[in-house]
Amino acid sequence: MYEEIAEKKFKELQNKDDYLILAIESSCDETSAAVTRGRDVLSLVIASQIEIHKRFGGVVPEIASRNHVSAIRNTVDEALKQANVSLSDISAVAVTYGAGLLGALLVGVSYAKALAYAMNVPLIKVNHVRGHISANYIADKSLEPPYLCLLASGGHTAIVEVTGYDDVKVIGTTQDDAVGEAFDKVARVLGLPYPGGPEIEKLAKDGKPTIDFPKGFHNKNTLDFSYSGLKTSVINYMHTAAQKGEAVNKADVACSFQKSAVGVMTENVEKALLKTGLKTVVIAGGVASNKHLREEMEKVGEKHGVNVIYPPLKLCTDNAAMIGACAYNLIKEGKGRASLDLDASASVSLE
Repeated sequence: MYEEIAEKKFKELQNKDDYLILAIESSCDETSAAVTRGRDVLSLVIASQIEIHKRFGGVVPEIASRNHVSAIRNTVDEALKQANVSLSDISAVAVTYGAGLLGALLVGVSYAKALAYAMNVPLIKVNHVRGHISANYIADKSLEPPYLCLLASGGHTAIVEVTGYDDVKVIGTTQDDAVGEAFDKVARVLGLPYPGGPEIEKLAKDGKPTIDFPKGFHNKNTLDFSYSGLKTSVINYMHTAAQKGEAVNKADVACSFQKSAVGVMTENVEKALLKTGLKTVVIAGGVASNKHLREEMEKVGEKHGVNVIYPPLKLCTDNAAMIGACAYNLIKEGKGRASLDLDASASVSLE
C-alpha cells in the first residue's frame, strides 16, 4: 500500500516546485538534517562529532555510528523547528544511502525509511558525492548544466563533466590518494590535530612556499591526479630533517605542500576547460573550503573567461542541505525514488 501511495505522490511532485523536502545525511561523522524548498534552505542542523574523534586522530566508525543513533532524532526535530514546519508539511524524505561508513549510513537510511513510511511520502535516495556537487545549486540558484566540477574531498579527487542533473562523466580522477586524505596525512606528520585540512591552511598562512615539493601529477597527458608522491615527499623531508637534527619551519612546509596540492588541481581544471569548452566550473567537497584553492580557481576563471562557483563554507563539508538540493533535481527528472527495501552502501559509483 505504501509503495503505491508514494509512487503517486512522487509523480505529482515532478511538476511542482513549492514543496518541502526533509533531508538527512549521516555518511561519516556529522549527523545532519535540513528542510529545503527547491534550491532554498529553510533550515540546516549539523551535529558534528569532530571533538569526539579528534583524540583518535581520525574517525572511528563504531563510535561514529553510536553517536548518529544518539543524535539523529534531536537533529531532525531541530531542523523542523528552525524551519517552523511539522512533519505533516513534508512532501518527501531524502537521505544519503552511499558512499560512506556503512554503520553510519544505516542510521540515516533506517530513520528516513521509517519517517517516509509513517508519513506516506516518497523516499528519495541520494549519492553522497553528487550531493556535494549539488551544494552549488544552493550557492548559485541560476546554475544549470552543462558545467565542469572539481571534486576535492577526503575520499575523492576528480574532474567531472556535468551534462544534466543526473548525467555526469568523470574525465579525471585520482590514481591513489585523494587530496583531502593527503592533507590529513601531512597534517599528522606535522603534529597538527584532526581534521588536518583546516589546520594545514591555518599554518600555511604564516609560511612561504620555499620548498619545491613535486606536484601530484599521475600523467601529464591526462586529467588524472596522484597525491601519493607529494605526500611521501613531505614525509621524507620531515624524516630527513629529524635524522640530521635540523630545525624545520613547519609553516613553510605547510605552505609549500598546499601550493603543490592546489597547483595540480588548477592546472588539470585548465586542461579540462580547454578540452570541453565549458564556461562554468564549480568546486565541491570539503577541500572546496580551502581559501588558497578558491583564490587560485578565481585566477583560472579570469584567465579563461569562465564563471567559477563554490558553496559557502558551511555547505562544503557534509550537510543535509546539499542532499535536499540533489533530491529536488532528481525528482524533477523522475528519478531517485527508493522503496522501503533501500539499503546503505559503503561504495557507490559517482557515474
